[in-house]
Amino acid sequence: MHLHRTPLRSALNGVLRTLAALPLVLAASQAGAQQKPSDFPLDAVGYLNEELPRMEAAIAAKDRSFFHGAMVRTVQFSERWGFKVTANPDLAAYPMCTAAVMDYAVVGMCRLAPSDECEPGLPSRFDANVQRCREVATRK
Repeated sequence: MHLHRTPLRSALNGVLRTLAALPLVLAASQAGAQQKPSDFPLDAVGYLNEELPRMEAAIAAKDRSFFHGAMVRTVQFSERWGFKVTANPDLAAYPMCTAAVMDYAVVGMCRLAPSDECEPGLPSRFDANVQRCREVATRK
């Protein structure tokens, strides 16, 4: 049986391809004005607190177009912080926060359009990372 590509599946593949290229974009970007690394968890939690309700609304409305903007905002946030360890090694202390920010759009897209390409353990790992990031942020 030959499976045809659906628009939803194509959109998911596009998001996943974009995420696969994201490390290259981030590695090539320079961290602008260096911020205090200890402020990162609080900023990441603020970002997620703003994005997650919007993602939930997009999922409820079956709005695939939301995820393109979500990816753009994720890239902008990560560029602002110089996400990759080579660009900002001080963020290595906060892997739960970097992972939560990077995974949120994929988790949402997989909730909107589940497919074989969606990693089964990602949603629970994402939830745990968000919770751990929030815990670290409250200690700052």
